[in-house]
Parts: sequence; C-alpha cells; structure tokens
Amino acid sequence: MKYIFANWKMYLNYAESVDLAEKLAAEQFSNKNKIVIFPSTLALKNVEGVLSNTNIAVGAQNVSWTPQGAYTGAVSAQMFKQVGCQYALIGHSERRHIFGETNADIRKKIEASLDCGLTPVFCVGETMEDRKENKREYRLKKQIMEACQGLELNDKEFIVAYEPVWAISKARVGEACSPEEADDVIGWIKTELKQYFTQNVPVIYGGSATAQNVVSLLAQETIDGVLPGNASTKFETFVPLIREAETI
Repeated sequence: MKYIFANWKMYLNYAESVDLAEKLAAEQFSNKNKIVIFPSTLALKNVEGVLSNTNIAVGAQNVSWTPQGAYTGAVSAQMFKQVGCQYALIGHSERRHIFGETNADIRKKIEASLDCGLTPVFCVGETMEDRKENKREYRLKKQIMEACQGLELNDKEFIVAYEPVWAISKARVGEACSPEEADDVIGWIKTELKQYFTQNVPVIYGGSATAQNVVSLLAQETIDGVLPGNASTKFETFVPLIREAETI
C-alpha cells in the first residue's frame, strides 16, 4: 500500500473545497492506496461528511498541542479528532519557515496527536541554503532527533514526510528533486528512524508530486507515498495522479 496525502493548504475556499470533495466522492478509487485529504479548517467538517462513505480519509493541516483553554485562534488535536479527522500534518515547512514553529513545538504537537488517536504525519526537510552548504543530513538529523528521541509510539501509526523546501511547488525556488535523489534521502531517513523506533515507520515524499512523476517516485524502493500540494487542489490534476498511482 502507498499513501496519497493531499495538502490543500489555503488554495481552496469553503465552496471550492466541498465541490472538489463531491467530485472525488463520485469517483471509484481502488483500496490499493490510502488516500487522505487535508482541507482548510473551515471546510474540514463538511468535506469529511461528503467523503464519509468513501475510502478517502480526512486530516488536519495543523493542530494545537493543548487540549482546550484560553488559546485564541487555536484548534486542538482532540477537536480535530472529534469531527472525524484521522491524520494530522505536523511540522510542514510552511509552518516552520513562515509561522516560526520550532522543533520543540512540533514534538508537542506529535505527542498531542498520538494521545488523542490522530496519526501524525511528521514533516522534515532542508532548505536550498542547507543543500548548498552540504547541511542536509545535519538539518534532517536535528529535526528527527528533537521530534523522536524518547517518543513512545506503542504500535500507533506514525508517518514521516520528506519535503525538501527547495522542491516544493510555489516556493519560487524552481528546482525539482529527482526520484533517485528522493529515494536516497528517504533511505537515509529510515536508517535514522531505526535509532528511535523498533516498529516500521513509513516515509513519504512531498515536493511537487504530479501525475507526470508519481509513478517514477512510487516505483522507488524506499518511497512509501506522496504528499502533493497544488496538484491535489484541481480535479483534472489530482484524479490522474491517483489513477497513475494505482498502476504501481
């Protein structure tokens, strides 16, 4: 099984989100892959309702680590779980680099998600500057260590997403990560994860995944799925991506 995780970010408004969910619900996708949609918070409950009788799950794009209280603007992992979420993106590069989330913040969000039954999708990745200065392994090692050291999974599902910041669509960097390079880095990440966990931890790739490259990505030995962003927000680009992935 491969994972197809669609991060809709803040591309779609409420009506557009529900409309796309309805179109996806009308399609017949195989159970060969696990498809999860991460809509905006305002659209999430209705998107979940539209997809509730399909094999497509729903996740949160971000969570607060506190269960409830005087935290204006925050939505807790427990609250997302209560409205039907099964997954949560944690530590996406845009949360790190635009909103200033630290490795310590991310660790608390992972713990909160695990505690309430959400599967954390823990995002790691290096910047173009890291890459040019040969600091990729240093950056990834630090992100993984501070999130995973002493973390008790107790057989709960935990997924890592490798998303090189320089390869993310709309990041205005303009470089693509080849399937071979992604495979090599994800293999290294899996070796690192063995220092912290005895159970298998899937690692997926995020960074401009499309219908045109998804087969070559998923055909690699170590890549367990993809996390498309912009390509997942349009019916005419997302459905072909899913169909191509079904051929693997």
